[in-house]
Amino acid sequence: MKPLAAVRRWLAGRTTTQLSAALAVMAAAALSASLFATGLAARMDQREQAALAALDDYGAMVSKLGEQATLTAEALTPGDAAFLSAWLSAFQNGPTRDQRTLEETCRTGRGGAGVRFIRAPVGKPAGLTDLETARAERMPRLGADIYLVRLKAGTLCPNRAVEAVVVSRTAGSLNIIVGRVVEPSGEAWGWAVLAVLATGAMILISGLTAAVFARRRLTSALAEVSLALDRAAVGDFSRRAPEVGVAPELTELASRVNRTLDRLQELLSWLRDSSDQLAHDFRTPLARATARLEQLKEAGTAARRRALAEEVGADLHALTRAMNDALALRDGEAWVFEDVRLDRLLHQAAELYEPLAEARGAVLTVETDQAVTVLGVRTLLQRALANLVDNAVKHSPPGGRIVLKAWCETDGCALSVADQGPGFDPAAPRPAEGVEGHGMGLPFVRAVVQRHRGRLTIDDARPGAVVTARFYR
Repeated sequence: MKPLAAVRRWLAGRTTTQLSAALAVMAAAALSASLFATGLAARMDQREQAALAALDDYGAMVSKLGEQATLTAEALTPGDAAFLSAWLSAFQNGPTRDQRTLEETCRTGRGGAGVRFIRAPVGKPAGLTDLETARAERMPRLGADIYLVRLKAGTLCPNRAVEAVVVSRTAGSLNIIVGRVVEPSGEAWGWAVLAVLATGAMILISGLTAAVFARRRLTSALAEVSLALDRAAVGDFSRRAPEVGVAPELTELASRVNRTLDRLQELLSWLRDSSDQLAHDFRTPLARATARLEQLKEAGTAARRRALAEEVGADLHALTRAMNDALALRDGEAWVFEDVRLDRLLHQAAELYEPLAEARGAVLTVETDQAVTVLGVRTLLQRALANLVDNAVKHSPPGGRIVLKAWCETDGCALSVADQGPGFDPAAPRPAEGVEGHGMGLPFVRAVVQRHRGRLTIDDARPGAVVTARFYR
Protein backbone atom coordinates (compact mmCIF):
# COMPACT_ATOMS: atom_id res chain seq x y z
CA MET A 1 0.00 0.00 0.00
CA LYS A 2 2.83 2.43 0.74
CA PRO A 3 4.35 2.22 -2.77
CA LEU A 4 0.87 2.72 -4.25
CA ALA A 5 0.28 5.76 -2.05
CA ALA A 6 3.66 7.16 -3.07
CA VAL A 7 2.76 6.70 -6.74
CA ARG A 8 -0.55 8.48 -6.18
CA ARG A 9 1.18 11.39 -4.48
CA TRP A 10 3.67 11.60 -7.31
CA LEU A 11 0.91 11.57 -9.93
CA ALA A 12 -1.06 14.19 -8.02
CA GLY A 13 1.92 16.53 -8.08
CA ARG A 14 2.57 16.22 -11.81
CA THR A 15 1.13 18.37 -14.57
CA THR A 16 -0.45 16.94 -17.72
CA THR A 17 2.63 17.89 -19.69
CA GLN A 18 4.93 16.09 -17.27
CA LEU A 19 2.71 12.99 -17.30
CA SER A 20 2.65 12.97 -21.12
CA ALA A 21 6.43 13.28 -21.24
CA ALA A 22 6.79 10.52 -18.63
CA LEU A 23 4.50 8.24 -20.64
CA ALA A 24 6.55 8.91 -23.79
CA VAL A 25 9.79 8.08 -21.97
CA MET A 26 8.23 4.95 -20.47
CA ALA A 27 6.96 3.84 -23.88
CA ALA A 28 10.39 4.33 -25.44
CA ALA A 29 12.04 2.51 -22.53
CA ALA A 30 9.53 -0.35 -22.77
CA LEU A 31 10.18 -0.65 -26.51
CA SER A 32 13.94 -0.71 -25.93
CA ALA A 33 13.53 -3.30 -23.16
CA SER A 34 11.38 -5.48 -25.43
CA LEU A 35 14.02 -5.18 -28.16
CA PHE A 36 16.72 -6.20 -25.69
CA ALA A 37 14.65 -9.14 -24.43
CA THR A 38 13.85 -10.22 -27.99
CA GLY A 39 17.53 -10.03 -28.89
CA LEU A 40 18.47 -12.19 -25.91
CA ALA A 41 15.80 -14.73 -26.82
CA ALA A 42 16.96 -14.85 -30.44
CA ARG A 43 20.59 -15.18 -29.36
CA MET A 44 19.70 -18.01 -26.98
CA ASP A 45 17.82 -19.78 -29.76
CA GLN A 46 20.85 -19.50 -32.06
CA ARG A 47 23.08 -20.94 -29.34
CA GLU A 48 20.63 -23.80 -28.79
CA GLN A 49 20.72 -24.58 -32.50
CA ALA A 50 24.51 -24.55 -32.43
CA ALA A 51 24.53 -26.81 -29.32
CA LEU A 52 22.25 -29.38 -31.01
CA ALA A 53 24.45 -29.38 -34.08
CA ALA A 54 27.59 -29.79 -31.91
CA LEU A 55 26.04 -32.77 -30.12
CA ASP A 56 25.24 -34.38 -33.47
CA ASP A 57 28.83 -33.75 -34.59
CA TYR A 58 30.20 -35.32 -31.41
CA GLY A 59 28.10 -38.42 -31.87
CA ALA A 60 29.14 -38.72 -35.50
CA MET A 61 32.81 -38.25 -34.62
CA VAL A 62 32.76 -40.90 -31.90
CA SER A 63 30.92 -43.25 -34.21
CA LYS A 64 33.44 -42.80 -37.03
CA LEU A 65 36.43 -43.17 -34.69
CA GLY A 66 35.27 -46.67 -33.96
CA GLU A 67 37.82 -48.62 -31.94
CA GLN A 68 40.12 -45.59 -31.51
CA ALA A 69 37.48 -43.97 -29.32
CA THR A 70 37.76 -46.86 -26.87
CA LEU A 71 41.56 -47.09 -26.64
CA THR A 72 43.04 -46.63 -23.19
CA ALA A 73 46.15 -44.58 -22.56
CA GLU A 74 48.25 -47.77 -22.23
CA ALA A 75 46.94 -49.23 -25.50
CA LEU A 76 47.30 -46.02 -27.56
CA THR A 77 50.40 -45.97 -29.79
CA PRO A 78 52.12 -43.11 -31.62
CA GLY A 79 50.77 -44.58 -34.84
CA ASP A 80 47.25 -44.33 -33.47
CA ALA A 81 47.92 -40.70 -32.52
CA ALA A 82 49.17 -39.93 -36.05
CA PHE A 83 46.08 -41.58 -37.49
CA LEU A 84 43.81 -39.53 -35.27
CA SER A 85 45.54 -36.33 -36.35
CA ALA A 86 45.14 -37.11 -40.06
CA TRP A 87 41.59 -38.27 -39.60
CA LEU A 88 40.63 -35.16 -37.64
CA SER A 89 42.06 -32.89 -40.35
CA ALA A 90 39.95 -34.68 -42.96
CA PHE A 91 36.89 -34.59 -40.72
CA GLN A 92 37.43 -30.90 -39.99
CA ASN A 93 37.75 -29.90 -43.65
CA GLY A 94 34.97 -32.09 -44.96
CA PRO A 95 31.65 -30.53 -43.92
CA THR A 96 28.46 -32.46 -43.53
CA ARG A 97 25.23 -31.53 -45.28
CA ASP A 98 24.22 -28.85 -42.77
CA GLN A 99 27.70 -27.49 -42.07
CA ARG A 100 29.61 -24.62 -43.66
CA THR A 101 33.37 -24.64 -44.16
CA LEU A 102 35.62 -22.48 -42.01
CA GLU A 103 36.66 -20.53 -45.10
CA GLU A 104 33.03 -19.69 -45.85
CA THR A 105 32.35 -18.68 -42.26
CA CYS A 106 35.41 -16.43 -42.12
CA ARG A 107 34.58 -14.87 -45.48
CA THR A 108 30.85 -14.17 -44.90
CA GLY A 109 30.72 -13.97 -41.13
CA ARG A 110 27.86 -16.46 -41.03
CA GLY A 111 27.82 -19.29 -38.52
CA GLY A 112 27.54 -23.03 -38.92
CA ALA A 113 31.16 -24.03 -39.40
CA GLY A 114 32.42 -26.87 -37.22
CA VAL A 115 35.40 -26.66 -34.88
CA ARG A 116 37.26 -29.74 -33.58
CA PHE A 117 39.96 -30.66 -31.08
CA ILE A 118 41.32 -34.06 -29.89
CA ARG A 119 44.04 -34.64 -27.32
CA ALA A 120 45.47 -38.13 -26.87
CA PRO A 121 47.82 -39.27 -24.08
CA VAL A 122 50.62 -39.60 -26.65
CA GLY A 123 51.54 -37.52 -29.62
CA LYS A 124 50.46 -33.98 -30.50
CA PRO A 125 46.89 -32.80 -30.14
CA ALA A 126 44.89 -32.39 -33.34
CA GLY A 127 42.49 -29.62 -34.33
CA LEU A 128 42.02 -26.10 -32.99
CA THR A 129 44.08 -25.98 -29.80
CA ASP A 130 42.53 -22.65 -28.78
CA LEU A 131 39.34 -24.54 -27.96
CA GLU A 132 41.19 -26.11 -25.06
CA THR A 133 42.88 -22.94 -23.80
CA ALA A 134 40.17 -20.32 -24.48
CA ARG A 135 38.04 -19.12 -21.62
CA ALA A 136 34.84 -21.15 -21.68
CA GLU A 137 31.47 -20.28 -20.12
CA ARG A 138 29.45 -23.23 -18.87
CA MET A 139 25.89 -23.34 -20.23
CA PRO A 140 23.97 -25.83 -18.11
CA ARG A 141 20.65 -24.69 -19.61
CA LEU A 142 21.76 -26.11 -22.97
CA GLY A 143 23.07 -29.38 -21.53
CA ALA A 144 25.87 -31.03 -19.58
CA ASP A 145 29.46 -30.45 -20.76
CA ILE A 146 28.34 -27.68 -23.13
CA TYR A 147 30.29 -24.43 -23.13
CA LEU A 148 30.27 -21.07 -24.87
CA VAL A 149 33.67 -20.12 -26.28
CA ARG A 150 34.51 -16.68 -27.70
CA LEU A 151 37.39 -16.71 -30.15
CA LYS A 152 39.12 -13.42 -30.84
CA ALA A 153 39.96 -12.18 -34.32
CA GLY A 154 42.97 -14.07 -35.66
CA THR A 155 42.16 -17.21 -33.71
CA LEU A 156 39.77 -18.92 -36.13
CA CYS A 157 39.29 -16.18 -38.69
CA PRO A 158 42.02 -13.64 -39.54
CA ASN A 159 39.82 -10.55 -39.28
CA ARG A 160 36.77 -11.71 -37.46
CA ALA A 161 35.88 -12.70 -33.90
CA VAL A 162 33.44 -15.57 -33.60
CA GLU A 163 31.39 -17.28 -30.92
CA ALA A 164 31.12 -21.07 -30.74
CA VAL A 165 29.13 -23.51 -28.65
CA VAL A 166 31.21 -26.66 -27.94
CA VAL A 167 30.76 -30.07 -26.37
CA SER A 168 33.77 -31.08 -24.25
CA ARG A 169 33.83 -34.76 -23.27
CA THR A 170 36.19 -37.73 -22.98
CA ALA A 171 35.94 -40.91 -25.02
CA GLY A 172 38.22 -43.61 -23.66
CA SER A 173 41.58 -41.86 -23.24
CA LEU A 174 40.72 -39.11 -25.73
CA ASN A 175 39.70 -35.57 -24.73
CA ILE A 176 37.33 -34.47 -27.50
CA ILE A 177 35.98 -30.93 -28.04
CA VAL A 178 33.46 -30.50 -30.84
CA GLY A 179 31.52 -27.33 -31.58
CA ARG A 180 29.72 -25.11 -34.05
CA VAL A 181 30.17 -21.39 -34.75
CA VAL A 182 27.03 -19.53 -33.63
CA GLU A 183 25.05 -17.80 -36.36
CA PRO A 184 25.29 -14.02 -35.84
CA SER A 185 22.24 -11.80 -35.71
CA GLY A 186 22.70 -10.91 -39.32
CA GLU A 187 21.83 -7.93 -41.46
CA ALA A 188 18.08 -8.41 -41.12
CA TRP A 189 18.32 -8.32 -37.35
CA GLY A 190 20.45 -5.19 -37.58
CA TRP A 191 17.81 -3.47 -39.68
CA ALA A 192 15.13 -4.63 -37.25
CA VAL A 193 17.11 -3.15 -34.37
CA LEU A 194 17.48 0.14 -36.22
CA ALA A 195 13.76 0.16 -37.02
CA VAL A 196 12.80 -0.45 -33.42
CA LEU A 197 15.24 2.19 -32.16
CA ALA A 198 13.90 4.65 -34.72
CA THR A 199 10.36 3.84 -33.63
CA GLY A 200 11.31 4.40 -29.99
CA ALA A 201 12.90 7.72 -30.88
CA MET A 202 9.78 8.73 -32.81
CA ILE A 203 7.58 7.76 -29.87
CA LEU A 204 9.73 9.76 -27.50
CA ILE A 205 9.89 12.82 -29.77
CA SER A 206 6.19 12.70 -30.62
CA GLY A 207 5.28 12.23 -26.95
CA LEU A 208 7.39 15.19 -25.88
CA THR A 209 6.00 17.27 -28.76
CA ALA A 210 2.44 16.31 -27.83
CA ALA A 211 3.16 17.18 -24.20
CA VAL A 212 4.45 20.63 -25.15
CA PHE A 213 1.51 21.19 -27.49
CA ALA A 214 -0.98 20.02 -24.87
CA ARG A 215 0.55 22.34 -22.31
CA ARG A 216 0.34 25.32 -24.62
CA ARG A 217 -3.21 24.46 -25.60
CA LEU A 218 -4.33 24.01 -22.00
CA THR A 219 -2.52 27.20 -20.98
CA SER A 220 -4.27 29.10 -23.77
CA ALA A 221 -7.66 27.65 -22.82
CA LEU A 222 -7.16 28.40 -19.14
CA ALA A 223 -6.10 31.93 -20.05
CA GLU A 224 -9.40 32.38 -21.91
CA VAL A 225 -11.37 31.07 -18.92
CA SER A 226 -9.38 33.27 -16.52
CA LEU A 227 -9.95 36.31 -18.73
CA ALA A 228 -13.70 35.70 -18.74
CA LEU A 229 -13.69 35.39 -14.94
CA ASP A 230 -11.51 38.50 -14.55
CA ARG A 231 -13.91 40.49 -16.72
CA ALA A 232 -16.85 39.21 -14.68
CA ALA A 233 -15.06 40.21 -11.46
CA VAL A 234 -15.18 43.86 -12.56
CA GLY A 235 -18.79 43.64 -13.75
CA ASP A 236 -18.23 42.93 -17.46
CA PHE A 237 -20.21 39.84 -18.47
CA SER A 238 -19.79 40.31 -22.22
CA ARG A 239 -16.99 37.74 -22.54
CA ARG A 240 -17.39 33.98 -22.36
CA ALA A 241 -14.90 31.11 -22.29
CA PRO A 242 -14.66 29.24 -25.63
CA GLU A 243 -16.30 25.84 -25.25
CA VAL A 244 -14.85 24.25 -28.42
CA GLY A 245 -11.79 24.61 -30.61
CA VAL A 246 -9.25 25.43 -27.90
CA ALA A 247 -8.94 22.43 -25.60
CA PRO A 248 -11.51 19.62 -25.70
CA GLU A 249 -10.35 18.59 -22.21
CA LEU A 250 -11.73 21.86 -20.84
CA THR A 251 -15.01 21.87 -22.77
CA GLU A 252 -17.03 20.78 -19.73
CA LEU A 253 -15.25 23.28 -17.47
CA ALA A 254 -15.74 26.11 -19.97
CA SER A 255 -19.41 25.18 -20.33
CA ARG A 256 -19.93 25.27 -16.56
CA VAL A 257 -18.08 28.56 -16.24
CA ASN A 258 -20.24 30.06 -18.98
CA ARG A 259 -23.43 28.78 -17.37
CA THR A 260 -22.31 30.29 -14.08
CA LEU A 261 -21.54 33.62 -15.76
CA ASP A 262 -24.91 33.54 -17.54
CA ARG A 263 -26.63 32.93 -14.24
CA LEU A 264 -24.67 35.68 -12.50
CA GLN A 265 -25.50 38.09 -15.29
CA GLU A 266 -29.15 37.13 -15.06
CA LEU A 267 -29.18 37.58 -11.27
CA LEU A 268 -27.39 40.92 -11.47
CA SER A 269 -29.78 42.14 -14.14
CA TRP A 270 -32.69 40.96 -12.07
CA LEU A 271 -31.25 42.62 -8.98
CA ARG A 272 -30.67 45.87 -10.88
CA ASP A 273 -34.21 45.87 -12.26
CA SER A 274 -35.66 44.96 -8.88
CA SER A 275 -33.67 47.69 -7.15
CA ASP A 276 -34.82 50.27 -9.69
CA GLN A 277 -38.44 49.32 -9.31
CA LEU A 278 -38.29 49.03 -5.54
CA ALA A 279 -36.60 52.43 -5.41
CA HIS A 280 -39.55 53.76 -7.42
CA ASP A 281 -41.82 51.96 -5.00
CA PHE A 282 -40.13 53.77 -2.10
CA ARG A 283 -40.00 57.15 -3.81
CA THR A 284 -43.75 57.63 -4.20
CA PRO A 285 -44.81 57.12 -0.54
CA LEU A 286 -41.84 59.15 0.63
CA ALA A 287 -42.81 62.04 -1.64
CA ARG A 288 -46.42 61.84 -0.49
CA ALA A 289 -45.46 61.67 3.17
CA THR A 290 -43.10 64.64 2.77
CA ALA A 291 -45.75 66.73 1.01
CA ARG A 292 -48.41 65.90 3.60
CA LEU A 293 -46.05 66.70 6.45
CA GLU A 294 -45.56 70.13 4.88
CA GLN A 295 -49.33 70.49 4.64
CA LEU A 296 -49.61 69.36 8.25
CA LYS A 297 -47.50 72.31 9.33
CA GLU A 298 -49.90 74.74 7.65
CA ALA A 299 -53.18 72.97 8.44
CA GLY A 300 -55.47 75.14 10.49
CA THR A 301 -58.04 72.78 11.93
CA ALA A 302 -57.53 69.77 14.13
CA ALA A 303 -59.64 67.63 11.82
CA ARG A 304 -57.45 68.55 8.89
CA ARG A 305 -54.31 67.76 10.89
CA ARG A 306 -55.80 64.45 11.93
CA ALA A 307 -56.65 63.54 8.33
CA LEU A 308 -53.19 64.48 7.09
CA ALA A 309 -51.59 62.50 9.91
CA GLU A 310 -53.62 59.43 8.91
CA GLU A 311 -52.57 59.86 5.28
CA VAL A 312 -48.92 60.20 6.32
CA GLY A 313 -49.31 57.05 8.42
CA ALA A 314 -50.74 55.19 5.42
CA ASP A 315 -47.84 56.32 3.25
CA LEU A 316 -45.34 55.22 5.89
CA HIS A 317 -47.16 51.88 6.19
CA ALA A 318 -46.88 51.41 2.44
CA LEU A 319 -43.22 52.31 2.65
CA THR A 320 -42.69 49.77 5.44
CA ARG A 321 -44.39 47.09 3.38
CA ALA A 322 -42.20 47.86 0.40
CA MET A 323 -39.11 47.65 2.61
CA ASN A 324 -40.26 44.30 3.98
CA ASP A 325 -40.73 43.06 0.41
CA ALA A 326 -37.19 44.19 -0.42
CA LEU A 327 -35.84 42.36 2.64
CA ALA A 328 -37.74 39.25 1.57
CA LEU A 329 -36.05 39.37 -1.82
CA ARG A 330 -32.68 39.76 -0.12
CA ASP A 331 -33.20 37.09 2.53
CA GLY A 332 -31.03 34.09 1.73
CA GLU A 333 -33.18 31.75 3.83
CA ALA A 334 -36.13 32.34 1.51
CA TRP A 335 -34.32 31.04 -1.56
CA VAL A 336 -35.32 27.41 -1.11
CA PHE A 337 -37.00 26.07 -4.24
CA GLU A 338 -39.66 23.43 -3.87
CA ASP A 339 -42.87 22.26 -5.52
CA VAL A 340 -45.50 24.93 -4.76
CA ARG A 341 -49.23 24.41 -5.37
CA LEU A 342 -50.55 27.66 -6.88
CA ASP A 343 -54.16 26.53 -6.42
CA ARG A 344 -53.60 26.19 -2.68
CA LEU A 345 -51.92 29.59 -2.49
CA LEU A 346 -54.97 31.15 -4.19
CA HIS A 347 -57.35 29.53 -1.69
CA GLN A 348 -55.18 30.72 1.22
CA ALA A 349 -55.07 34.27 -0.16
CA ALA A 350 -58.83 34.21 -0.69
CA GLU A 351 -59.43 33.14 2.91
CA LEU A 352 -57.10 35.91 4.14
CA TYR A 353 -58.64 38.76 2.14
CA GLU A 354 -62.27 37.61 2.02
CA PRO A 355 -63.26 39.59 5.18
CA LEU A 356 -61.69 42.75 3.72
CA ALA A 357 -63.46 42.19 0.40
CA GLU A 358 -66.82 41.70 2.16
CA ALA A 359 -66.25 44.88 4.12
CA ARG A 360 -65.84 46.76 0.83
CA GLY A 361 -68.85 45.01 -0.72
CA ALA A 362 -66.75 43.03 -3.20
CA VAL A 363 -67.02 39.34 -4.06
CA LEU A 364 -63.85 37.23 -4.02
CA THR A 365 -63.88 33.91 -5.96
CA VAL A 366 -61.28 31.27 -6.85
CA GLU A 367 -61.19 29.29 -10.11
CA THR A 368 -58.39 26.70 -10.40
CA ASP A 369 -57.55 23.39 -12.01
CA GLN A 370 -57.32 20.39 -9.76
CA ALA A 371 -53.55 20.80 -9.15
CA VAL A 372 -51.31 23.57 -10.45
CA THR A 373 -47.69 23.09 -9.33
CA VAL A 374 -44.60 25.19 -10.02
CA LEU A 375 -41.02 25.01 -8.77
CA GLY A 376 -40.43 28.10 -6.67
CA VAL A 377 -39.91 29.81 -3.32
CA ARG A 378 -43.11 29.50 -1.34
CA THR A 379 -42.67 32.62 0.82
CA LEU A 380 -41.91 34.87 -2.15
CA LEU A 381 -44.86 33.55 -4.15
CA GLN A 382 -47.16 34.07 -1.14
CA ARG A 383 -46.00 37.70 -0.76
CA ALA A 384 -46.39 38.39 -4.47
CA LEU A 385 -49.88 36.93 -4.59
CA ALA A 386 -50.85 38.81 -1.42
CA ASN A 387 -49.76 42.08 -3.05
CA LEU A 388 -51.87 41.38 -6.13
CA VAL A 389 -54.96 40.43 -4.13
CA ASP A 390 -54.48 43.39 -1.78
CA ASN A 391 -54.35 45.80 -4.75
CA ALA A 392 -57.39 44.18 -6.35
CA VAL A 393 -59.45 44.41 -3.15
CA LYS A 394 -58.47 48.04 -2.51
CA HIS A 395 -59.30 49.14 -6.07
CA SER A 396 -62.55 47.18 -6.42
CA PRO A 397 -65.78 49.21 -6.20
CA PRO A 398 -68.71 48.10 -4.03
CA GLY A 399 -70.34 45.12 -5.68
CA GLY A 400 -67.22 44.45 -7.73
CA ARG A 401 -66.01 40.95 -8.46
CA ILE A 402 -62.43 39.73 -7.88
CA VAL A 403 -61.47 36.46 -9.58
CA LEU A 404 -58.36 34.46 -8.72
CA LYS A 405 -57.42 31.82 -11.31
CA ALA A 406 -54.67 29.20 -11.70
CA TRP A 407 -54.25 26.84 -14.64
CA CYS A 408 -51.72 24.70 -16.47
CA GLU A 409 -50.44 25.38 -19.97
CA THR A 410 -48.35 23.37 -22.42
CA ASP A 411 -45.13 25.13 -21.42
CA GLY A 412 -45.81 25.83 -17.76
CA CYS A 413 -48.41 27.17 -15.31
CA ALA A 414 -50.06 30.55 -14.73
CA LEU A 415 -52.17 32.50 -12.28
CA SER A 416 -54.16 35.70 -12.65
CA VAL A 417 -55.94 38.24 -10.45
CA ALA A 418 -58.77 40.14 -12.11
CA ASP A 419 -60.69 43.06 -10.59
CA GLN A 420 -63.31 45.55 -11.73
CA GLY A 421 -61.56 48.65 -10.48
CA PRO A 422 -60.55 51.78 -12.44
CA GLY A 423 -58.07 49.88 -14.59
CA PHE A 424 -55.46 51.97 -16.37
CA ASP A 425 -55.07 54.26 -19.32
CA PRO A 426 -54.34 52.14 -22.45
CA ALA A 427 -52.02 54.89 -23.75
CA ALA A 428 -49.92 54.92 -20.59
CA PRO A 429 -46.99 52.55 -19.96
CA ARG A 430 -47.84 49.35 -18.13
CA PRO A 431 -47.19 49.33 -14.38
CA ALA A 432 -44.94 46.34 -14.80
CA GLU A 433 -42.76 48.50 -17.01
CA GLY A 434 -42.04 50.99 -14.26
CA VAL A 435 -45.13 53.18 -13.70
CA GLU A 436 -46.95 52.77 -10.42
CA GLY A 437 -50.43 53.58 -11.81
CA HIS A 438 -52.23 50.45 -10.67
CA GLY A 439 -51.23 50.44 -7.06
CA MET A 440 -48.32 49.50 -4.82
CA GLY A 441 -46.39 46.23 -4.94
CA LEU A 442 -46.30 45.53 -8.67
CA PRO A 443 -42.51 46.08 -8.96
CA PHE A 444 -42.02 43.53 -6.20
CA VAL A 445 -44.38 41.08 -7.90
CA ARG A 446 -42.60 41.52 -11.22
CA ALA A 447 -39.24 40.90 -9.54
CA VAL A 448 -40.52 37.69 -7.94
CA VAL A 449 -41.99 36.42 -11.20
CA GLN A 450 -38.79 37.13 -13.07
CA ARG A 451 -36.83 35.33 -10.36
CA HIS A 452 -38.96 32.27 -11.11
CA ARG A 453 -38.22 32.52 -14.85
CA GLY A 454 -41.67 33.87 -15.47
CA ARG A 455 -43.35 36.86 -17.10
CA LEU A 456 -45.83 39.36 -15.66
CA THR A 457 -48.45 41.02 -17.88
CA ILE A 458 -51.30 43.45 -17.14
CA ASP A 459 -54.32 43.62 -19.43
CA ASP A 460 -57.37 45.83 -19.51
CA ALA A 461 -60.49 43.96 -18.33
CA ARG A 462 -62.95 46.82 -19.16
CA PRO A 463 -63.75 47.45 -16.43
CA GLY A 464 -60.75 46.75 -14.24
CA ALA A 465 -57.48 45.00 -14.96
CA VAL A 466 -56.15 41.46 -15.14
CA VAL A 467 -52.67 40.80 -13.81
CA THR A 468 -51.27 37.48 -15.12
CA ALA A 469 -48.08 35.71 -14.04
CA ARG A 470 -46.84 32.88 -16.25
CA PHE A 471 -44.20 30.49 -14.99
CA TYR A 472 -42.34 28.49 -17.66
CA ARG A 473 -40.78 25.08 -17.26
